[in-house]
Amino acid sequence: MVKIAVILGTRPEIIKMCPIIRACEEKNIDYFILHTGQHYSYLMDQAFFDELELPKAKYNLDVGSGTHAVQTANILTGIETVLLKEKPDIVLVQGDTNSVLAGALAAVKLHIKVGHVEAGLRSFDRSMPEELNRIIADHISDFLYAPTETSRQNLLKEGIPDEKIFVTGNTVADAAYQNLGISKKHFNILSDFGIGTKAYFLATMHRAENVDVKERLRSVLEALQSISGRYGMPVIFPMHPRTVKMVKQFDLSLAGITVVQPLGYLEFLQLEENARVILTDSGGLQEEGCILGTPCITLRDNTERPETVDAGANVLAGTDTGSIIRLTERTMTDCKTWTSPFGDGDAGGKIMRQIIYG
Repeated sequence: MVKIAVILGTRPEIIKMCPIIRACEEKNIDYFILHTGQHYSYLMDQAFFDELELPKAKYNLDVGSGTHAVQTANILTGIETVLLKEKPDIVLVQGDTNSVLAGALAAVKLHIKVGHVEAGLRSFDRSMPEELNRIIADHISDFLYAPTETSRQNLLKEGIPDEKIFVTGNTVADAAYQNLGISKKHFNILSDFGIGTKAYFLATMHRAENVDVKERLRSVLEALQSISGRYGMPVIFPMHPRTVKMVKQFDLSLAGITVVQPLGYLEFLQLEENARVILTDSGGLQEEGCILGTPCITLRDNTERPETVDAGANVLAGTDTGSIIRLTERTMTDCKTWTSPFGDGDAGGKIMRQIIYG
């Protein structure tokens, strides 16, 4: 019987790993969860595990924040201690965080097999720390679970052997379908906000290259204000603490934008599903919007999710006010439908079957 270590450290990783954790539970596989504590506190994340109806992490390193070097080093040494004790057959990491980099490094140095979930994503922008993390993780992993054929081709172009690569779909699709069901059992966010289905815009913005630059942040806010007025629909903006801080520091106006406190994942899923358009700089929201059938306008100049653009679910607007307004107008009039490129919601099952049966 194979023994699996599931390593995660941020909420997006919890979300995208939950289908794998559920598959392990259903198949009675020997596994444990190691939570690095890269983001948030142990208590906050434990509430998140409970909300998603997931078992508790066996280990929590609670490393917290720090520079990339300090954080990665702390995670690396903590993971090594656990792996030496548990001796798993395979370590699974997901995505592009410092937890992924440290988890893959710790395992490979101990001659433990590494499986990288969501392998092969590329923004082709090495100024992004996430890009470096995923490239390194891909090149030292034994099993690369690529979500799409595009991701597979990225890996092949970098010289990774084809026999290491498995196109599985993306576990974000599994998670969206599974967790939306849980959400609807407990929440009715549209009723709480007094808004109708497809009668509002949903905005998020958190990336440093956007919110820490006054002109970029102001340009986006002005576009959101214009869009709300033009279409007579509210812009619901659950505002990240970093964004709140910079809006105040730059003394920018939020008139015409409905700013709300950051929401829990389950409530936010309902907002994504029912929005008319999502405007965001988040990679995860590009995927979830595509899966849930909500068009997305990405407030960035590049994306590591080009499949969403190819499918017709997403457009790149950057942060220019005029560009955002024009692309919103086009999106509102196109009313496109598309097929999600991220699979049928069984990525977690496919990954488990590959691990167990080869």
